[in-house]
Amino acid sequence: MEEELPGFCGESGQPVQATLSSLKMLDVGKWPIFSLCSEEELQSIRQACVFGSAGNEVLYTTVNDEIFVLGTNCSGCLGVGDVQSTIEPRRLDSLTGKKIASLGYGSGPHIVLATTDGEVFTWGHNAYSQLGNGTTNHGLVPCHISTNLSNKHVIEVACGSYHSLVLTSDGEVFAWGYNNSGQVGSGSTANQPIPRRVTGCLQNKVVMNIACGQMCSMAVVDTGEVYVWGYNGNGQLGLGSSGNQPTPCRVAALQGIRVQRVACGYAHTLVLTDEGQVYAWGANSYGQLGTGNKSNQSYPTPVVVEKDRIIEIAACHSAHTSAAKTQGGHVYMWGQCRGQSVVLPHLTHFCCTDDVFACFATPAVTWRLLSVEPDDHLTVAESLKREFDNPDTADLKFLVDGKYIYAHKVLLKIRCEHFRSSLEDSEDDIVEMSEFSYPVFRAFLEYLYTDNISLSPEEAVGLLDLATFYSETRLKKLCQQTIKQGICEENAIALLSAAVKYDAQDLEEFCFRFCINHLTVVTQTSGFAEMDHDLLKNFISKASRVGAFKN
Repeated sequence: MEEELPGFCGESGQPVQATLSSLKMLDVGKWPIFSLCSEEELQSIRQACVFGSAGNEVLYTTVNDEIFVLGTNCSGCLGVGDVQSTIEPRRLDSLTGKKIASLGYGSGPHIVLATTDGEVFTWGHNAYSQLGNGTTNHGLVPCHISTNLSNKHVIEVACGSYHSLVLTSDGEVFAWGYNNSGQVGSGSTANQPIPRRVTGCLQNKVVMNIACGQMCSMAVVDTGEVYVWGYNGNGQLGLGSSGNQPTPCRVAALQGIRVQRVACGYAHTLVLTDEGQVYAWGANSYGQLGTGNKSNQSYPTPVVVEKDRIIEIAACHSAHTSAAKTQGGHVYMWGQCRGQSVVLPHLTHFCCTDDVFACFATPAVTWRLLSVEPDDHLTVAESLKREFDNPDTADLKFLVDGKYIYAHKVLLKIRCEHFRSSLEDSEDDIVEMSEFSYPVFRAFLEYLYTDNISLSPEEAVGLLDLATFYSETRLKKLCQQTIKQGICEENAIALLSAAVKYDAQDLEEFCFRFCINHLTVVTQTSGFAEMDHDLLKNFISKASRVGAFKN
């Protein structure tokens, strides 16, 4: 059974972590609480978080950087100075002008908010010191939390039922609040009234991502390891046991797997690896692990979604629901779905994981802070994107493989050191390019306009060559990222060879690990059979050193 805390009512009131998303034209109207807002109010929303034991509270920001709240105001969680419920949006004056970077809430509910300036504000339920202000009095207005955080820049927050975590820009984790199961990570079970740095195994680690379950805590470090602590009655720590853990402990079963993100439900955990795979563990009474049954798992278990790589995982405090989005844009869900149990990943008709929790979960809350881009105004960046390869406004064209690509001299000189010098005194309006192929050079020019690339991993190798040639460090990193996302058994050796050729050491290590993890299939490919002799020799030597050929 999943343990409930005092004051819980059935499935309600469980913890959630809310982090910033970027979802253009998200339909906030899918959450019932927004039916209380006028059309004009809905049009002004730029960020939103729906929370509370029944999804009956909401905080949102507007185009004017004003913050409004609405709903039942349980435990003063709206932060307006009283406990009166409201069906009319009320402005949160004390935070007007503050920009939100991350927001989390717990079961009371209590709110933890980090601004883009790195400050932390808390309010709401505080019976277990989860506000971090040194008291157990409910907070009716936002309180700036500076103890032990005054010189820190907080970039991410996460809340359990009655405890709180924050992550700083230098990779440190601070925790406070309810600690009956060690979820604060202090080594004891005494509640923690003020922020305290979580040390132990995390002392010299750089943390990249944090998450909280009902009464447990998780951290992903920059090496891809996962550290866990707190309540473990359902195996949600992934340690192969059910004993609580009062200090951070590494999930040893993930050895050799590099995790990028972690997400926690009520009593289960999801992680996403750098190869786009998902592992799950913990409570499974609603099929929320996606394993095809309802048996709890205390070790990480792979979730098979489809051959496409997963780029996003989602879990939330209510309904024991899990969701994932693939690189191809497909959204899957599993676990509790409006009272039913879905024990295997189910393809939905949604385009974002947020809709899973708006439409399938009970209560209808958000699993992260939503960001809604306006559709009636083009930013400078959006305007520049539109002008790429536009012959109507271009003053320069490149002739590559017999085809023209249209560009703008001033933008190229602003964006690229190579063009700044090569176009300085040039009056030519046509430049012939033979060093690189049309798809590669076009992708390079498009990157200068958009900051993004859209290429197959094989073509990204050619762009990696160009990025190396032009000393474009950021583009080089983007190419490596694209190659990582597109690696498979068939092309792994070719991509490994490219990484070696262009001295991309991180990419080389990634491709090597992929080859080792899929060694049987990789060694049967044509790429392996045609492998350069010196590269093959080095590969076999390195594989031998890591024990790849042991029985």
